[in-house]
Amino acid sequence: MQTFDLEAQGLRALNSTLHGLKGTTNQTAWEIVNPKGAHAIAVGLDAPVDVTVRGSTGYYCAGMNKQATVRVKGSAGPGVAENMMSGTVIIDGDASQYAGATGRGGLLVIKGNAASRCGISMKGIDIVVHGNIGHMSCFMAQSGNIVVLGDAGEALGDSLYEARLFVRGSVKSLGTDCIEKEMRPEHLALLADLLKRGEADHLAKPEEFKRYGSARKLYTFNIDNASSY
Repeated sequence: MQTFDLEAQGLRALNSTLHGLKGTTNQTAWEIVNPKGAHAIAVGLDAPVDVTVRGSTGYYCAGMNKQATVRVKGSAGPGVAENMMSGTVIIDGDASQYAGATGRGGLLVIKGNAASRCGISMKGIDIVVHGNIGHMSCFMAQSGNIVVLGDAGEALGDSLYEARLFVRGSVKSLGTDCIEKEMRPEHLALLADLLKRGEADHLAKPEEFKRYGSARKLYTFNIDNASSY
């Protein structure tokens, strides 16, 4: 285990060190202490390493992540795992707004609650939230999956494309063109896998969720609605 004291050594040195790691490194386990809410911790990683942050982080922690596993033993500020490509990001506490925004792959697990716009414009990422999510989550979500064990705020899935939304609790309101959809066997199987990977299979069962998705009225041209375009 490599230990990096962020307060003593600084953010630039941390990210430079982590960016220098390659796929063949034997320094695969890292611990970051004294984060004290710093921004941009462990961004742009591109190696199969395991990074544990001992405390809460500021903006954009683990943004653009590839291959790495980043664990935050605290809460995360806005934009955690923004535009991540692969790997895993696990937040033990809560996540602020637009968690997982524009994510293209990988898995984001939030063991607390997520604020507004969670999963906005997601493009293939999988997100598992053990708690609740805020308003306008999954706005314009293009692909990927989000699993919410708690409740969802206003305008869930507004203007979404083909992302799949699974919510166990109540939904305050659905956004434009977002509707409840049938939960078929393939969705139950997918949800079971996501719950297991998201460390939530002991907390909920797939049968307890409802599925939401696009009505496909907004982004598909319909001649009857020509005057509205």
